[in-house]
Amino acid sequence: MNIVPNTDTFSNLLAVLPEILLTILAVVVILLDAFSPESRRRQVGYVAAFGMFAIAAVTVLIAPPSAATQFMWGGMIRHDTLSQLFRTMVIVAGGLASLISMDSPGIGKRGEFYAVVIIATIGTCFMSAAADLIMVFIALETTSISLYILAGFLRNNTRSSEAGMKYFLFGAFTSTIMLYGLSLLYGFTRQTNLYAIGDVLRTALPVGAPVNVSVALPILLSLVMIAVGFGFKISAVPFHFWTPDVYEGAPTPVTAFISVASKAASFALLTRFFVIAFQGAPTTQFWVQLMAVLAVVTMTTGNLLALPQRNIKRLLAYSSIAQAGYALIGVTSIASQAGSTPGAGAAAVGFYMFMYVLTNLAAFGVIILFSNATGSETIADFAGLSRRNFPLALALTVAFLSLAGIPPAAGFVGKFFLFKAAVSSNLTWLAIIGVLNSIIALYYYLVVIKIMFVDRSPDEDKAIPVSSPYRWALIVSVIGVIALGVFAGPVYDWASSAAQGLFS
Repeated sequence: MNIVPNTDTFSNLLAVLPEILLTILAVVVILLDAFSPESRRRQVGYVAAFGMFAIAAVTVLIAPPSAATQFMWGGMIRHDTLSQLFRTMVIVAGGLASLISMDSPGIGKRGEFYAVVIIATIGTCFMSAAADLIMVFIALETTSISLYILAGFLRNNTRSSEAGMKYFLFGAFTSTIMLYGLSLLYGFTRQTNLYAIGDVLRTALPVGAPVNVSVALPILLSLVMIAVGFGFKISAVPFHFWTPDVYEGAPTPVTAFISVASKAASFALLTRFFVIAFQGAPTTQFWVQLMAVLAVVTMTTGNLLALPQRNIKRLLAYSSIAQAGYALIGVTSIASQAGSTPGAGAAAVGFYMFMYVLTNLAAFGVIILFSNATGSETIADFAGLSRRNFPLALALTVAFLSLAGIPPAAGFVGKFFLFKAAVSSNLTWLAIIGVLNSIIALYYYLVVIKIMFVDRSPDEDKAIPVSSPYRWALIVSVIGVIALGVFAGPVYDWASSAAQGLFS
């Protein structure tokens, strides 16, 4: 593929307009925090949230140029429909995370908290659009360092400090491995642009020709080391050890943001990286096998370890691991194109992550409200929630049914697209394992729902209040989950367009 960067100044500025606007918003938030009286600092959360919603709307309106002119800033990023889809996704996630942070003790009135959330969102936006190894690593580290800070934001809270330290140590270790893999890939190809790397690999390892072991083995080593970094970001087994402790110890709004924004952007980058750099080379078959194994082990381990959990945040941590396994089914389908529509797997991943962002934020919004009111994150204490606040119980039910894949929630449609892509790619066995795992997952989601609606509690007469920011966040999230399940066509078509662009 001939890489010709777009040199038009206006087009280059337009390509990074969401990041420019987010940077301005971060500065505005910091200034408002510095010069606002203590009594009005809570309003900074509204500015951050609705500012990001407005920027997400702008991102949707910025139509990507034709395929030949999508390489911007010297080929560092590609302004295509895939980047547009995932940028919108992560910016909306940042806005919703800001809303559900506003009444959280220790962070709701801290303007610097919202500023770091915005900076992390900038990093995830660049991850979604990165087309060069240098930009890949810069975007990853911008996101990672921001999330380390957010996880340990409550410095006087032992659990938060522990979560931040564990996240940092695991993240630094896997980033080192990934960076070494990226450096090896550059050393083998003398290229940093992903599309140029793909051309070099297809030339060095032509399909159908005898495999040159001396060339293939170092490239496979590089691929494995890079996969370690991505595995950490998406919480794939065996790189998932940080997830339960960080999810439990970090402030709950931070847990919500980490669980959706970082994961969504990582899947965007993972999809682009392996499709462009390794598609069509003999390494593709190794990638298919590697991703298939990771998918099976990840979703099975996540679901089995979620069964005995008693803390709702740890349950969602293992659920998040399992959800990554389902999404990896789509990633596996991308490489195994036999008999499938090109891009079906990538489209399924895009739709599934959009569903997951809204679903998980709805679940965590309810958990924050319950925890603030009761001081508990124990699942058994959710008994009688339907009688204390029926809309909250209903919102959490919709979220859990979506994660379980029950219609008409969006999770059902998302899993259908993933399993359909696997079957179309001659990976029927992988789809069957995914269905079996969904049945296992249904049990622990239904247990929580049963506790909320059936079990009794001595505190049933104590209502749980819901402030305006949380009400808006839950309304947007729950309606989005239902709408994506009932009217999936427009978003899936958008994801399909993004997927097709990968192969252009």
